[in-house]
Amino acid sequence: MVGTQVSARELFRSAYENRYTWDSDFPGYTADVTFIQGDQTVTGKARVSPDLKAEVSGIEDEGVKKAIHSQLWEVAIHRVRRGFEDTHGNNTFRYGQTLKDGSVEILMGGKAEGDRYHLRDNEVTMVHRQIHGVVVTIYTFSSHDTGAGYLSHRYDSVYHDPKTGEQKGGRSVFEDSYEQVGDYVILSERQVQTETAEGTDVQIFRFSNLQLLT
Repeated sequence: MVGTQVSARELFRSAYENRYTWDSDFPGYTADVTFIQGDQTVTGKARVSPDLKAEVSGIEDEGVKKAIHSQLWEVAIHRVRRGFEDTHGNNTFRYGQTLKDGSVEILMGGKAEGDRYHLRDNEVTMVHRQIHGVVVTIYTFSSHDTGAGYLSHRYDSVYHDPKTGEQKGGRSVFEDSYEQVGDYVILSERQVQTETAEGTDVQIFRFSNLQLLT
């Protein structure tokens, strides 16, 4: 059992620090944006500032604009570099089960009581945590090695009500592609397939002409 060599906290810290993040010198970037859903294709411009605030312009459809902004914000939030103690200093960690694929379960206590993670090969392969009044469960199927940390490539997400356990909305499957721009790795495309009552809804967010701000 891996727990005999390394504490659950140290194992989790190692995977946490192995994520790819942007450093404090990140200058921000601009991109051309293409949004595709069914027979609808919308193009516009995007800008992510050094403080990771996103702006979307050149798009009149507020729903599409909001969807693009949401993806840019969500990506930027995950690129923020925060120290392990700043994020998890008030949490405790203990080992759960070891799964058939070799993943190790980490059970959280303290401020993050009830949250749990799966770790394998120094990466987080499953997240189950309560955030903003819902429980989100994310399984990562494949990852992208940047040489400076890993990024999720294919993964899914499902939301549940924390009180009733009832699923909220359909399962979404994501596939992300990245591009090296200068010293930074930036999302170039995200495909999202979401299960709905009418079938599978597919949205494609394509970011091209990626350029760092000077």
